[in-house]
Amino acid sequence: MMQRQSLFESERNTLDDSIELSLASLREYGERYPHWSVAYSGGKDSSASVTFVAWAIKSGNVPAPKSLSVLYADTRMEYPPLYATAMELLAALRADGFDARVVLPALDERFYVYMLGLGVPPPTNRFRWCTPKLKVQPMMDALQSVRESSGEKLLSITGVRMGESAARDQRIAISCSRDTGECGQGWFQVTPSEAVADTLAPLLHWRLCHVYDWLYFEVERHGYPQVINIADVYGDGDVRTGCIACNLASKDEALRRVAHQEKWHRLEALLELKPLYAELKMAKWRLRKGTPEVNKDGRYATNGQRMGPLTFEGRAYGLEKVLDIQRRAGVDLINAEEEARIRELWELGAWPQGWSGEEIGAAEMIDLISVVGDELVVQPLLVGVEG
Repeated sequence: MMQRQSLFESERNTLDDSIELSLASLREYGERYPHWSVAYSGGKDSSASVTFVAWAIKSGNVPAPKSLSVLYADTRMEYPPLYATAMELLAALRADGFDARVVLPALDERFYVYMLGLGVPPPTNRFRWCTPKLKVQPMMDALQSVRESSGEKLLSITGVRMGESAARDQRIAISCSRDTGECGQGWFQVTPSEAVADTLAPLLHWRLCHVYDWLYFEVERHGYPQVINIADVYGDGDVRTGCIACNLASKDEALRRVAHQEKWHRLEALLELKPLYAELKMAKWRLRKGTPEVNKDGRYATNGQRMGPLTFEGRAYGLEKVLDIQRRAGVDLINAEEEARIRELWELGAWPQGWSGEEIGAAEMIDLISVVGDELVVQPLLVGVEG
């Protein structure tokens, strides 16, 4: 079916138009910073940003900074096709003389060590511990290290684009209406002088088709054929990706798409992870506060009988399941070092802060104790509450 074009179709930027705007953005802001860094996640937008910036420097379209550091945030939960592509691209960037490195979370803060070793329940949209521990803090630590080495404030380049999500577009609109944000030349954010980096999103204005055209059809121009392989995950659709079986998303459509391909069919076993996380959130695998806690201000906590960490039985159950899933999927979700640390934390009797392990089982029948003002009101026999 032929798609009807709007009256303004001819006024839309072509890929070459977008490239020129992005080059202008890098020239305008890049010359202010001797040292650049690129935050790389392995996804389509960050892959486009990395290859675009590397090409712009190599081709002489923008003045080369003293250094370019590409920092790949390895959450240990990436889709195998994207991870494999990222490793190949980092190697190619290093061969071109760029500083390209892998950034890992601290051992105790990796996804399965934190969850199955320390006993923290699977993340949810209301308890989103994964993003700061797996991505934000490791990347900030790496940026700080780069700044300390260079001795100067960095220009941090990201792959943020308009149209990725309504929530992100709203944040961009707010940022671009204050200070020195200029959407027309790339989203540029200035931070206090003592901060690690200022931020530039030179591909902010790129349409989705421009991203795919650049990655798939402009290989001779940018010179990094490795990125063609991300088509196994994205194709040419508007697919959102995150961690494997992300518990913050209702469905993992990207994983289903990949697993339906013959060469990645073994990854179908990874679809069992989300049901496992749902199972581990159940009361039978967790502890609960039996009586309301007293806060630092001397008042009772309103959620004082909340459910808390995984029991050791729950952690052992989860570890057994994940190891079985990764064996059948042929991937490395929990490596030998991480498994050893998980078991070591069990031997140490480790619990999250505020929990001792002496609390009651969350499935145990107890009286419901509500906080009314400064008083406790008891309602006999609370049974099977999952909250």
